[in-house]
Amino acid sequence: MAEIPYSTKLDAAIVLEDRPDGELFSSRSRNEFAFHGPLLKLERSASDIRFSLWGNQGFLYRLVLYLLEEKHKIFNFHACGLYDEAKHVLYVIAGGAGSGKTVYLLSGLARGLKLFSTETVHFRAEGRKIAWFKGSLVDNVRLGALIHDFPRFLPVAISGRAERDVWQKKIALDLSAHQYRPDIIFSPRVILLFPHIEEGRQGFILHKMTDERKAAKTIFDNLAQKIAETVVLYDRCPLTGFDTPALAAGRLKASMKFVGHSSVSVIASVLSNPKECWGDLLR
Repeated sequence: MAEIPYSTKLDAAIVLEDRPDGELFSSRSRNEFAFHGPLLKLERSASDIRFSLWGNQGFLYRLVLYLLEEKHKIFNFHACGLYDEAKHVLYVIAGGAGSGKTVYLLSGLARGLKLFSTETVHFRAEGRKIAWFKGSLVDNVRLGALIHDFPRFLPVAISGRAERDVWQKKIALDLSAHQYRPDIIFSPRVILLFPHIEEGRQGFILHKMTDERKAAKTIFDNLAQKIAETVVLYDRCPLTGFDTPALAAGRLKASMKFVGHSSVSVIASVLSNPKECWGDLLR
């Protein structure tokens, strides 16, 4: 891994001070963030390490999304991204926890699509084009979903091993072997889906968002989710969202432009079950 040289031209700075016997507190001065307290102890004792300074639902993750938007005008869908290289189509499956992103992710890979991101899909308007930037290649997946629905993706180290509470346990699944290798895609045809996937539901219902105002509002809400929400670090330290009125105004403007962009061919909600979630979209 290449070392990144130090520079005074920083988007932000993070200052950490471990005080084993102190209380955890944080402060901010513009884009310098400081955390003081029993940091090492908290890392070892947290109930959910994802909500930590470095966890994938914690401080650094949200700070990076804020800086991408604030400093670089890169917006961030809470979504997985799958790319059809032959057709130059990017499928962006957007939604919160439990919406069905993992079902689309694993079933799309099983159908031959390439992975572009498991959790966050980044884009920026560059003139008349939209540049899409690769995101994460690891996903937290319920063990039960792998065992019962997608055994082909079950890691060899776990396959055949007796496990308890498989529907409560998640594992970090490395899907980098299925990735689309380039880090940027320019102006693919985009199909943006907001799914609601339920076991036992019959059929596939796709509802296109034809009202551009409602589509822009739905996109805005998704783009704002990780930046705006407050989370609790280490079970004790509330981390308020990074949003500002100026950022929100710029994000809404970008959402409205996105809806009308020539490369965006479908924006729709989907109601379906795991097996039929793609309907005829891949034909």
